[in-house]
Amino acid sequence: WKLQVETGAFSTTDRRVFNYDKDVYILYNPWCCEDLVFMPEERFLDEYILADVGKIWVGPYGSSRGREWVFGQFDKSVLPAAMLMFSKSGFSDTSRGDPIKSTRLISKMVNSNDDDGILVGRWDGDYGDGTAPASWTGSVPILEEYLQNEESVCYGQCWVFSGVTTTICRALGIPSRVVSNLVSAHDTNASLSIDKYYDTNDEELDFDPTNPTGEDSIWNYHVWNDVYMARPDLPTGYGGWQAIDATPQETSDGVYQCGPTSLEAIKQGKVGFNYDVAFMVASVNADLMRWKEDPNAPMGYARIYCNKYHIGRMILTKKPFLFDPNGDKDREDITLEYKAKEGTEFERVSLMNAVRGLKSAQSFFSVPENIKADVDFDLVDLDKIKIGEDYEIVVNINNKSDEVRHIRAVLSSSSVFYTGVKAKLIKKAEGSFSVPPRSTETMRLEIRADDYLNKLVEYCIMKIYAIATVDETKETWADEDDFQVVKPTIQIQMPSKTIPIKKPVLVKLSFVNPLKKRLTNCKFQLAGPSLVRNQGIGHRDVGPGGLVEVETQMVPQVAGEQTIVATFAARELMDITGSVKVDVYDDED
Repeated sequence: WKLQVETGAFSTTDRRVFNYDKDVYILYNPWCCEDLVFMPEERFLDEYILADVGKIWVGPYGSSRGREWVFGQFDKSVLPAAMLMFSKSGFSDTSRGDPIKSTRLISKMVNSNDDDGILVGRWDGDYGDGTAPASWTGSVPILEEYLQNEESVCYGQCWVFSGVTTTICRALGIPSRVVSNLVSAHDTNASLSIDKYYDTNDEELDFDPTNPTGEDSIWNYHVWNDVYMARPDLPTGYGGWQAIDATPQETSDGVYQCGPTSLEAIKQGKVGFNYDVAFMVASVNADLMRWKEDPNAPMGYARIYCNKYHIGRMILTKKPFLFDPNGDKDREDITLEYKAKEGTEFERVSLMNAVRGLKSAQSFFSVPENIKADVDFDLVDLDKIKIGEDYEIVVNINNKSDEVRHIRAVLSSSSVFYTGVKAKLIKKAEGSFSVPPRSTETMRLEIRADDYLNKLVEYCIMKIYAIATVDETKETWADEDDFQVVKPTIQIQMPSKTIPIKKPVLVKLSFVNPLKKRLTNCKFQLAGPSLVRNQGIGHRDVGPGGLVEVETQMVPQVAGEQTIVATFAARELMDITGSVKVDVYDDED
């Protein structure tokens, strides 16, 4: 907006006009009870509006970690970049005062799939013509590049989309938090189920025979945002936190956008409410169903297994007023804000409410399981291993019948992208054996470090998989588990954690190369509001087991508690991060 002030006296017609020569931004006011984004518990605005550094939880269930992110919503580039985003979208001036419309627009424009939005998404590991998602330290360099070039920035993934969304929302005065859903469903056909299909030879199909437009998937984790506002377009009780998702997964009203979706509507299964409730219900509470080819079944596939508890294992955000640079004390579990406790009657009733509202889901949930089960199988979960360690797949079998059971089984392990897409097969074994009556057996497959080290992909996530069929009863069982190969963190060292304002301070970043191969194209990124602004530091190639270390200087500009965030990426190794908190003091105080 432009500001013009006209002054004059009542006794004269003379008027003086003052033209303010800088842009004026009119923001939402969450401290004002008449604003739709008003947050009654004002103290939480210190986190959801004012905090310019936070954490985003990434990684599989069992080994997730808080990844530091510099939101930087007070940086000089943020509001102009937001205005550029709005203007590119054709979003009307009158709509910009509506947080429902504005946040839906933000979920569309942070990705580049429509209207030249801010970030290009990429998940295949090939980032040579841009910046690898794992290399970003925060939102400011992304928004600076977008503002400078007026073109979409390469590249982002879900937590990057979410970090940028948080920055824009907080800058505009809309309370926002980052939300991470561990074991997140991507339901492509509104069935409220994640469906995996197998042929008669127990081989998993790489397509969905009931959905030619795509197949369901399970992401190890997925990150989106909650924004806080009243919802006058919905019945009473559905205001408060609303989910929006800027990652381009599925279209809504013809474009890649999602939300705002009332968390209470998700929890109740109110799929008729605006916006995208069915998709969000599936993301956090879909059933995992396995189907095996059967010419006698109505769908051509019989349902052999249904796991009601796998999806949405934990939903996390950063706890207000706390930042833990060395652990997860600042992690807050908000699962029960999205759904009732798993296994309770309320949780099942809510999901069935959603199923009844979707014809596309009813056909899947009306099929009974075709199982005569007298053998129990249990795949032993793995949470994480250190890079270079061996691991094994273990399946415990319990024959509860009074007869011998003959079993055919396949065990395998693969590296996977965090979206659940398989990358490289590491090892596979299959065979047949018998289990005596009323007895137990154990299947094992050992995988050595040399089997997997050259097959890891970004974020070092692995999948173990088992499938077995009992010859006598035709019972088929399958299960899988994802875990992470853990890498080192960046150690950030300074002469003291208490440093003076406006005086140079030496900062040292270091870690040890955990791989048995040379690291090339090495680069650190360093950022911290009021400390150091988006600094890139190159490093020579590093041999196996070698020390990776750089030194740099920074000059603190603002007193108070501050946070430094660092990342490292090489051609052979990425997603190495670290952070430290420092207290900046002013000698004159």
